[in-house]
Amino acid sequence: MKKSGLLALLCATATLGVCIGLAAKDKLPGIELMRGKPPKEAGLAALQQAEQLAGNGSWELISIARVYYLAGEHAKAESLIQRALSHKPKATDFQRVGEVYADAGDKPQAEKYFQQALAADAKDDTGQSEIGAWYIRNGEREQGEALLGKALAKNPEEVWHYVRAGEAYLGVPKGR
Repeated sequence: MKKSGLLALLCATATLGVCIGLAAKDKLPGIELMRGKPPKEAGLAALQQAEQLAGNGSWELISIARVYYLAGEHAKAESLIQRALSHKPKATDFQRVGEVYADAGDKPQAEKYFQQALAADAKDDTGQSEIGAWYIRNGEREQGEALLGKALAKNPEEVWHYVRAGEAYLGVPKGR
């Protein structure tokens, strides 16, 4: 009898949670947040909503920071990057921040974060190949080949290591 009562209570609680979630979803502004506004105002409104939805998700915050940074809103981007990295950052977080700066053409900042990514996980062959390809694209072939060599030594059958190398040598931006 106690188990069935507990089960009924759990089901009722779960149903209530789903209903609250659906009601909250209905209150999100959607396209009305942006419709009819000038592009910059619409874009900033979209990013503000994205930031609220992101919570403390590092990948989400870094992606939002990327848009701010590339749109020239550097201070806002920096604050989001610091927020994303304030909760036990992983090597992939540092790498994604490095990619923000690489996309913006800020080589010193990109390299700083790429080096942090490599230090945070020295065994990450995917990171090594991607960062190695970045070095090659930026004219530092020896350093890039050293990283690609490590990645390929660890995982010689990984197709993406070869794709990243091909992109780098042919001057093609990294695919997403």
